[in-house]
Amino acid sequence: MAQDLYDLLGVARAASQDEIKRAYRRLARELHPDVNPDPATQERFKEVTAAYEVLSDPAKRERYDLGGDPFGNGTFGGAAGFGFGDIMDAFFGGTAARGPRSRRRRGQDALIRIEIELAEAAFGATRELSVDTAVVCGSCSGEGTAAGAAPVTCTMCHGRGDIQQVQRSFLGQVMTSRPCPQCGGYGTVIRNPCPECSGDGRVRTRRTLEVRIPAGVDTGTRIQLSGEGEVGPGGGPPGDLYVEVVERPHPLFTRRGDDLHCTVPLPMTAAALGTVLELQTLDGPAPVDIRPGTQSGQQIPLRGMGVGHLRAPGRGDLFVHVDVETPTKLDEEQEELLRRLAELRGEERPVGQFVPGQQGLFARLRDAFNGR
Repeated sequence: MAQDLYDLLGVARAASQDEIKRAYRRLARELHPDVNPDPATQERFKEVTAAYEVLSDPAKRERYDLGGDPFGNGTFGGAAGFGFGDIMDAFFGGTAARGPRSRRRRGQDALIRIEIELAEAAFGATRELSVDTAVVCGSCSGEGTAAGAAPVTCTMCHGRGDIQQVQRSFLGQVMTSRPCPQCGGYGTVIRNPCPECSGDGRVRTRRTLEVRIPAGVDTGTRIQLSGEGEVGPGGGPPGDLYVEVVERPHPLFTRRGDDLHCTVPLPMTAAALGTVLELQTLDGPAPVDIRPGTQSGQQIPLRGMGVGHLRAPGRGDLFVHVDVETPTKLDEEQEELLRRLAELRGEERPVGQFVPGQQGLFARLRDAFNGR
């Protein structure tokens, strides 16, 4: 290789090992055949990789700096021992992990949904849940083997958990590693599995849990129960259980955040004269003061009678919306009384002759009963 190895990597002769590694990573990403299949680029990739092989090895680098042949009797194309791990180290800063996998793994998280009433969402509640999840096998305690048996060392990988293969490519001899197909990467094989769990170390069962529902939850709120999910394979630690809340519709109240809303029908006379209603709230019966002259659509707040705040003290409010009802059927006496009232207030004009600027019917009724 006639070109200077430091120039190939674009580093100074005094560059540190970290600077050399970073330079090679950058060039390898640009020139790798998977990214750029051009033959000229592939040839440059070989040269850059050969330069990195020398400059990343302190002994070879010293020999090169002293004018010796760093490749010995061969060139990069036939160099032995520059394996897949070296390339992984150049790209990712470390070699792939070796050794058998553990049979114990963390279990999956689980999700269940429960329906609750508005009162439970407002004040909080405690519910018992029946869940079907995986638990540690009682027969083998999660080991997966039958009584008196134990896992045996895999005869294919000899307990390493992976097997290695050497392949020839344009990079030379490249060593690759993959999980052992016989033991699945565990390094051991269960010859006599537990008859209860079939070697998995866990079985499914139904169990009862108690979950506390805090005040202020709403549809879509998830409550996390740590460690109450699925037990992992091999008796591994359990995941978490998430309880998702679904709030049932209420026949009277509509929820908007932590506030509640309801609509109360009110006779015309009660709206004009004023009255006190008894409303059945989540806290029990509560008086609602209807002031004289209340208009349709007006809302009356009842402070602190809504839903409890989820992560703060206090509660929302309850808003009572008034819907004033106009009578549709009158007997002769009622009709005569209304006509008399209309005459007293000068409101006997036919419909459609309303004069802008004059008060409406309900306002005049209010003024009449208030003595104005």
